[in-house]
Order: sequence, then C-alpha cells, then structure tokens
Amino acid sequence: MKEYKYTINGMKFTVAVGDIVDNEATVEVNGVPYKVELEKKKPSVLKPAISQKGYTNHGASAPITSKPAPKPNIPSNAEAVKSPLPGTVMSIDVKVGDKVKSGDKVGVLEAMKMENDIRTTKEGTVTKILVNVGDAILEGTDIMIIE
Repeated sequence: MKEYKYTINGMKFTVAVGDIVDNEATVEVNGVPYKVELEKKKPSVLKPAISQKGYTNHGASAPITSKPAPKPNIPSNAEAVKSPLPGTVMSIDVKVGDKVKSGDKVGVLEAMKMENDIRTTKEGTVTKILVNVGDAILEGTDIMIIE
C-alpha cells in the first residue's frame, strides 16, 4: 500500500491506497477501509489526417497556418490605418470611397483568439485597402489609406 498524509481544513488524514483492480481501488482513510470506484478513461480517438495527395497519414500532422500578407509595394504611409498588433484580418467593414470619421470601426483583427476592432484615428475618405480578409499581418502593417 502507498501511504499519503494530508491536512484539509486543519484536519489531518492518513490515506493508504491499496490494490487497484479494473476501476475499483482499495483505500484506507485514517484506518477506515473504503472501496473507491474510479472513473474509466475514455479511449482517445485518432482521426486520420488526409494529405494533399489523398493518402491517409496516421501520424501527427503539422498545424495549418496562414501565410503573412505580402508587403505592399507602397511604402508605409502616414495616412494609413495601421495594425495595432499582429494577427489575422477577420473583416474589412469599409470599401474604397467610403467616408469615415475618427474612431470609426473599419475592420476586425483576430489576435491570440480574440477579436479586436480596427478603428480610424482620423477623418477622411478610404482611398486604398491594402490587405484582404484572411491575411496574417504584423504589428504596424498598413491596412488601408485614408486621405
């Protein structure tokens, strides 16, 4: 038997764990024997991963990740709405030609499993949208130009 000593709410317990057969254990607490029924573990089910060629791969598969958005040909612009943190573009809520005011929500960026509103810092008209929904972008990436 394996013996453990515990203090719970100031009370001392000596617990001896005996034989475990199937899902039942013999346990003695402060000299009093008990039969303890253990929860049965659910068997883990592995789902086969399908490769790009259609072959089944039963091993671990690499996580699917999105590629970073290509850097636009336009150098960083002072008129641009910039990404406040790295993440994935979930939505663009404006289109070219829309007029926006300072503080307007113009899109949503997912970062660390949280959705973050992208807001403007100035008033103007959207002249270019530089990213697409689903793009993975870095902090400071130009998202759109407002003039």
